[in-house]
Amino acid sequence: MDNFNLLELLGDVFAKHGPAAPAAAQTYSPADFSVHFFLQLALILLSCRVVGWAGRRFLGQPQVVGEMIAGVLLGPSLLGLLLPGLQATVFPREMKNVLYAGSQLGVGLYMFLVGTTLRLDHFQTKAGSALGVSMAGIAAPFFIAFLITPVLLGVPGLFAPGISPANATLFMGACIALTAFPMLARIINERGLADTSLGTLSLTAGAFDDAVSWCVLALVLAAFGAGPGVAVLAIGGGVLYAAFILLFGRRLLAPLGRIVEREGGMSTTVLGITMALFCLSAFVMDAVGIHSIFGGFILGAVMPRDLFAAELKKKVEPLAVVLLLPMFFTYSGLNTRLDMINSMQLLLIALGVLAASVLAKFGACYLAARMAGEDQRTALGIGALMNSRGLMELIIINIGLQKGIIGPALFSMLVLMAVITTMMASPLFELVYGRRARASGELEAVGGRAAGSTA
Repeated sequence: MDNFNLLELLGDVFAKHGPAAPAAAQTYSPADFSVHFFLQLALILLSCRVVGWAGRRFLGQPQVVGEMIAGVLLGPSLLGLLLPGLQATVFPREMKNVLYAGSQLGVGLYMFLVGTTLRLDHFQTKAGSALGVSMAGIAAPFFIAFLITPVLLGVPGLFAPGISPANATLFMGACIALTAFPMLARIINERGLADTSLGTLSLTAGAFDDAVSWCVLALVLAAFGAGPGVAVLAIGGGVLYAAFILLFGRRLLAPLGRIVEREGGMSTTVLGITMALFCLSAFVMDAVGIHSIFGGFILGAVMPRDLFAAELKKKVEPLAVVLLLPMFFTYSGLNTRLDMINSMQLLLIALGVLAASVLAKFGACYLAARMAGEDQRTALGIGALMNSRGLMELIIINIGLQKGIIGPALFSMLVLMAVITTMMASPLFELVYGRRARASGELEAVGGRAAGSTA
């Protein structure tokens, strides 16, 4: 009897207590959202810590990859498959918007902090290499997409009926050209590369590749009925805002740095102003149709350095990395279905898409870096890092699925490609670059500090 009463009580806790909707179904009340949110956050944090530890201990993966896997495991791919009732109770569909807002705050704040570590002097000395890697990381994927898209269009259900070959090619090119920008940044930080020319080159090339991919996606969405204004606003607005920030941002923000230097620390007033500026920057890039993370990253790149950057990192990074960022991985994982590849034909196509994507990104970026004068080890390291797709890929393909550009089967193939290329990145980088650099002492000092800051 006691057990029955306990189950009945738990059932009532997770029930809907809001007023009835027009269709006579009860809705969630504000208190219901709060109950679910805190339970979700507790499970997300515990899962990310456990899976992240297991990934580091047994697979040699950085914490960020473990968190990505944890997000997928909490979604329909595992928890929803084994315990669908529990998964639906803890992560009801109505709660996803709350989790989405928290996830965007987390990833946006993290990229803002990454921007404050960007060494623009390294980029200036490596401008030719960065441009070459960026262009190769865009041109080769779109060429590969041009070759494989006719094959994919011949398989029913992969693309939306009636989609033009041009739009299908553009979408596939954008998917293959993407680099996992947030993951790339965190892997670079965990490997102690944030202050190196390799890290700066990879970050800037990855940021440019992702920005181009989002602009291409805007063009495809415009062709699907959103109208040409979507593409014009995304490309024009994004370029104008980025140009304004990069040209005038340092001068406008310099007084904040002088206040922190004069006071010997960052006051709550300066922190509040800084966070407000971050939110405005994220809003602008979201509003024009690119993505909020680019707003945070661009603003971070022009923030004052020295004591200001150190104080900002000390006050914001623990909250962003430990509490908020895992929501980003879990939200994307809730939209991921790895059980959709359910035939030999689809499996072979998925493997072909994976091989073509690795060839296009890793191979092209490696060759571009070599042609730009980088040594063999550095060029291989850049190729390994740029080949990771991560959850930026999941974001863009979720948009494609929601807008009806692709079907569930192709969506699942691209999820598989994103997961495998992301898991490849860290061990492949260690094999071609990290081990030798650590043995020679190049990464020893910063490597330990970076790993500890994000563990």
